[in-house]
Amino acid sequence: MAKLYIANKRSKKKKLKRMTKGWAFVYIFMIALVAFTSMPLIYVISTAFKPMDELFVFPPRFFVRRPTIQNFTDLLISLGSATVPFTRYLFNSLFTVTVTVFITVVISSLGAFALVKYKLPGGKLIFSIILAALMFSHHVTQIPNYMVVNSLGIINTYVVLIIPKLAVAYNFFLMKQFIEQFPNELLESGRMDGAKEWGLFWKVVMPSLKPAWSTLVVLSFVSNWNDYFTPLVFTTSEAMKTLPYALNTISSGKAVARVGATSAAVFIITVPTIIIFTAMQSQVMETMVYSGIKA
Repeated sequence: MAKLYIANKRSKKKKLKRMTKGWAFVYIFMIALVAFTSMPLIYVISTAFKPMDELFVFPPRFFVRRPTIQNFTDLLISLGSATVPFTRYLFNSLFTVTVTVFITVVISSLGAFALVKYKLPGGKLIFSIILAALMFSHHVTQIPNYMVVNSLGIINTYVVLIIPKLAVAYNFFLMKQFIEQFPNELLESGRMDGAKEWGLFWKVVMPSLKPAWSTLVVLSFVSNWNDYFTPLVFTTSEAMKTLPYALNTISSGKAVARVGATSAAVFIITVPTIIIFTAMQSQVMETMVYSGIKA
């Protein structure tokens, strides 16, 4: 063990010696670039904990000197005294986003698996329609979506905050590209061992597609968590609104005291996306590398 440790230490020293000035410059440049791109995030976190006097100091301070949680207290008080408390907006966002992401992953994976591995009649036509849907912005389909959900009578319900977001062409396309590379031999061997189709999908296919559906979770979560338009158009009561709408409500107030509450709300909205991406970063990077190789 001692010899192995010494050998590893020597190899590391050799690698350090081999590092040229050019590579050292590249590493320094990349570290500086990462620090620069993370500055907005650091500023959001710092601002959320600034006391009132530091929020309005001139020139503005980047880092907080006397951290406080008063802004979060003001956030709960400012909206708690309204018709709908802040916790209601938070619950609406968490509930609708969680359900939407879960169903999106299941539907996209099941649909792509059935279309690719079972050679359904008209499968090529279905996929062509999905590719055609990628050309249209989601803003173009908002009026037809509203007409459909209005005719179904689900306006101002949790259903209307979930159902229109499930059929996303890109999500289906992403899963299809990965499932096409899944070997049919594994499915055949599983069938020979007596596994049912449902069991094959959940126990064999889905674990192998973890990079793909992890990326889908991140993309779906970010797009739905930050969605302001859907609750604005498809809901009428304040009790059905979500966090992005609440943030706009807070920031639109003219009271100076609400500046701190707005900073706290921005922090609360930003943190979940950071957590989700950090937790699944390795899987997302693996997906990007795979896509680059296939391209």
